[in-house]
Amino acid sequence: MAADYLEELLDIADLDGDLDMDVDGDRAAVSIVGADLSQLVGAKGEVLDALQELTRLAVYRETGERSRLMLDVSGFRAQKRAELVELAEKTTAQVKESGESVSLDPMSPFERKIVHDAVAAAGLTSESEGVEPRRFVVVLPA
Repeated sequence: MAADYLEELLDIADLDGDLDMDVDGDRAAVSIVGADLSQLVGAKGEVLDALQELTRLAVYRETGERSRLMLDVSGFRAQKRAELVELAEKTTAQVKESGESVSLDPMSPFERKIVHDAVAAAGLTSESEGVEPRRFVVVLPA
């Protein structure tokens, strides 16, 4: 259903893109790849976030069930994930060396989840503090 919705959207917008469907853990993952699709991402991914939410709503409308679908366009989320894992690794190394907690810049829930997972994989703990949209991750010493 998500693929059908996105195909129709691409047709309406007269954009060329191919859809790749996958399952990542327990959630469906849909990627749109093709020529210049930057207008579907936006400057900081805000258009992509909105498109993902619209796609989730379209699936909900058809099934009556909430979807945890993850949408990516031209590898934007994959690249962002790699950057966040690298940031988490550098931050955990800094915390291990200094023994002091480090606060990161505000992030979206998606971004915070990636950082929390990477910090946990490095053997440290982290927590989110603040209020949306200024919620951020704090990496804590062991």
